[in-house]
Amino acid sequence: MLNNETKRLVLKMHPKDNVLVALTDLPQNERVIFEEETYVLQDAIKAKHKFYTTDLNTGDEVIMYGVLVGKVQCDIAKGSLMTIENLKHAAEPYAYREVDYSWQVPDVTKYKDRTFNGFKRKDGRVGTANYWLFVPTVFCENRNLDVIKEALQNELGYSVSDKYTQYTHQLLKAYQEGADMDSIHLELAPSSQTNRIFKNVDGIKFLNHQGGCGGTRQDSATLSALLAAYANHPNVAGITLLSLGCQHLQVQDFINDVKKQNPSFDKPLLVFEQQQTVSEEQLIADAIKQTFAGLVEINKLERSPAPLSDLVLGVKCGGSDGFSGVSANPAVGYTSDLLVALGGKVLLAEFPELCGVEQNLIDRCTSKGSAEKFINLMQSYDALAHKVGSGFHMNPSPGNIKDGLITDAIKSAGAAKKGGTAPVVDVLDYTEPATKPGLSLVCTPGNDVEATTGKAAAGATLILFTTGLGTPTGNPVCPVIKVATNSVLAKKMSDIIDIDCGPVISGEKSIEEMGEDILEYCIKAASGEIIPKAVQLNQDDFIPWKRGVSL
Repeated sequence: MLNNETKRLVLKMHPKDNVLVALTDLPQNERVIFEEETYVLQDAIKAKHKFYTTDLNTGDEVIMYGVLVGKVQCDIAKGSLMTIENLKHAAEPYAYREVDYSWQVPDVTKYKDRTFNGFKRKDGRVGTANYWLFVPTVFCENRNLDVIKEALQNELGYSVSDKYTQYTHQLLKAYQEGADMDSIHLELAPSSQTNRIFKNVDGIKFLNHQGGCGGTRQDSATLSALLAAYANHPNVAGITLLSLGCQHLQVQDFINDVKKQNPSFDKPLLVFEQQQTVSEEQLIADAIKQTFAGLVEINKLERSPAPLSDLVLGVKCGGSDGFSGVSANPAVGYTSDLLVALGGKVLLAEFPELCGVEQNLIDRCTSKGSAEKFINLMQSYDALAHKVGSGFHMNPSPGNIKDGLITDAIKSAGAAKKGGTAPVVDVLDYTEPATKPGLSLVCTPGNDVEATTGKAAAGATLILFTTGLGTPTGNPVCPVIKVATNSVLAKKMSDIIDIDCGPVISGEKSIEEMGEDILEYCIKAASGEIIPKAVQLNQDDFIPWKRGVSL
């Protein structure tokens, strides 16, 4: 007989739940005691998976995190494993209603005088990094960007490919000499970029994309607003724009969007149009030369102390598992609450992964207008998915399901924990900037890169990215901090994971203690004292959302 009172074996996420989460592998026929009740396991329950705490009949509701997450498809015995065969997605309907939401504000006394060392911009915002950004108005310029990227990053110390170049050189030498290539090994440590020429320039970033022409004019307009948001980002100090000339997205459209978003925009903006130059070679040479001069100038900028209220924190999950809603997401949620209490901004996105918790978020909205905007965005997005035979219920991936996220509502209820419990002060459509202190909802797909791309556009200066299965996702202008839900992953993929929330699963740390640890890491990362793994590895993922169906 296994007794949860002496060892953490299972966990109930909410008093209303009729399922328990296994924290470790549990064998079939074992008797598990939890809160003075005994459960005889009808199946083997792997860690991260759930079993039912009562007998259920076909059509009965299943509750987890205190919300409806599905309905059983057959009669189920108490102690049975939750599977995709016996449970299908279901979620409660939602609507605006008058609610007096009360938030339990966390004690932030010990943080009230804390600061981070950031880059103060003339528009009053503060960056956590100092980047030069290359932007193509159209996919036709991607090749030129690639040539410039190789030249600048390699020579100025921003490349992470040196170790792979050396590795290939050693393999080539062994091949030419007839030696054993199996004896050649790659140095696995990520590049530290310690040989940077410009010490105050954190990177040279490139926004390669597949848009700007073809498609619809609306696609180009959305892309223009997105690229303008990146140019305006507080982590960006200067921009080089490459244009072909004849594309839908014209240079002036981009400039108009930049000025619309920020009338006081005054960053260096270098524009090169290929159809107006004498040759591709000259275009590339001029772009490199003038950008180099720009790098010299922004290298003169230095970090200085800023209050924590100047941080803008995006929260994201990807490669999620059955522990995401148990450890990392709630811990990040507590970090979010701490930052909101300090006057900072937090951005919760991934609208397909808010399915099932809409009513809770609506009830937390501080205005009827925000609540109705959220409802309209959610309903129109889901309706668009249903038109093509899909829907939010089809969001979980095979990897999610294999590791215990059986329905979208289960995945979503756990994913929403990243936003903490603070009131929702604003709801933002894609590319709209966050302007209000507090928690804002940002309309993006659940897709990892499309979501992080949208968060950075809304102004996130750091992104906390939780994962249970592991993912290499990063962002060109916003440092992405990877938070593992479990220690097995943190050890196995230590080259990409920054923070391990496994101690929450083992009971060594509380959600609150882990949340404070995460905030401390954020302060150091925002100050440049710690370089997140995604930044070290140049994991600069960028995918614009064309406002089509993407879950």
